[in-house]
Amino acid sequence: MDMIVTPTKKLSGEIQALSSKNYTTRYLLVSALAEGTSTILYPAHSEDGEAMRRCIRDLGAIVEEDESKIVITGFGRHPKPTKELNVGNAGAVLRFVMSVAALLPEVHFVNTYPESLGKRPHDDLIVALESMGVTIEHNSGKLPMTIKGGHPRGGKIQVSGNVSSQFLSSLLFVTPLLDEDSEIEVLHDLKSKVVIGQTLEVLQQAGIVIEASDDLMHYRIHGKQKYKAQTYTVQGDYPGSAAILAAAAVTESDVIVHRLMENSKQGERAVVEVLKAMNVPLTHENDIVHVRGNGKLTAGEFDGDEFTDGVLAMVAAAVFAEGTSRFYNVENLRYKECDRITDYLAELRKAGANVEEKRDEIIVHGRPEGVEGGVEIDAHYDHRVIMALTIVGLRSAAPIRIKDAHHVAKSYPIYFDHLKALGAQVEWTE
Repeated sequence: MDMIVTPTKKLSGEIQALSSKNYTTRYLLVSALAEGTSTILYPAHSEDGEAMRRCIRDLGAIVEEDESKIVITGFGRHPKPTKELNVGNAGAVLRFVMSVAALLPEVHFVNTYPESLGKRPHDDLIVALESMGVTIEHNSGKLPMTIKGGHPRGGKIQVSGNVSSQFLSSLLFVTPLLDEDSEIEVLHDLKSKVVIGQTLEVLQQAGIVIEASDDLMHYRIHGKQKYKAQTYTVQGDYPGSAAILAAAAVTESDVIVHRLMENSKQGERAVVEVLKAMNVPLTHENDIVHVRGNGKLTAGEFDGDEFTDGVLAMVAAAVFAEGTSRFYNVENLRYKECDRITDYLAELRKAGANVEEKRDEIIVHGRPEGVEGGVEIDAHYDHRVIMALTIVGLRSAAPIRIKDAHHVAKSYPIYFDHLKALGAQVEWTE
């Protein structure tokens, strides 16, 4: 399904922020790793969540759900033998579950999205798991892969954080269950440190004790720990809300988004400060963000590693800012569902934006007068690219058509419903 985005001058109304995809997938996993029954309140409904639910079910968890909650009876440190797992297009789910699959004698991961997740590398986690006595057959570090484990060893483990923090998170979920104590050393650099903060927060809530160094590069983990079955409440999602807030920023707006915690550990909460720095009129009080946009923005310079999943939306806002904006320290965007630098900027240029790239930077020469639009755009099956390109369409002179926009469901299935409720002119088409 394609989406036609017609220029829209005004947005107004109130919405409840979508629940956090990142927290939902982590709560699903720690609930499965517990013995006993856990409840997750306000879970995110997304393709990533579906993928994690499918995988933990296949590994032996009992998963029951309704609109407001998911109830999970976990398998603890003894997942049920299963021949095959399908993570769909969910990279984080694949990486988290790879370490859990290592507890089993043999599991095959299929490659259902060869043009997206199938192109993403997982070498750093493969190397770490192999050092723990796990054998992995793989396609040059990519899917499909077969993991032959059974008895992964703890001890001294090294993992590179250069490409993704998800490899480290994966090891942090499984090492507490091993017989041995473990020490994990992160090599090189660690991307998206704020997301590791979310992993550590969830592990602590699940009753797991991990000693982490202040710089998050060293960890000590006692073995033979047990995950605690309990109730978790999922907070509102900043990465998805970033696109709604950016849409409000580039239009004349009076938009209120509820359930965005001021003290959240989501790095993307920084998008509120980014928009403030771009002189967007907004307030953030009592977990409510209220944007009274006037369509006027000022350029700025921002460290994108602090809000990785919010960068594309902020770049879209910067397209209409006065002056030149720079988003630096963003190389890890290249290793997502698509190359979120080269691929995304190519589509922005089609719509009329003036943007340029460096290896780890996105530079935006703002066009406050708006862009031409009137084109068909390829979002590369990437939910974040779809959301960001929609923002640009709101300020185009002519409508834009976003191909395969239904892939927004990976993280935010009701994104276009929310935009429509606020007054955006968006319409599905075959």
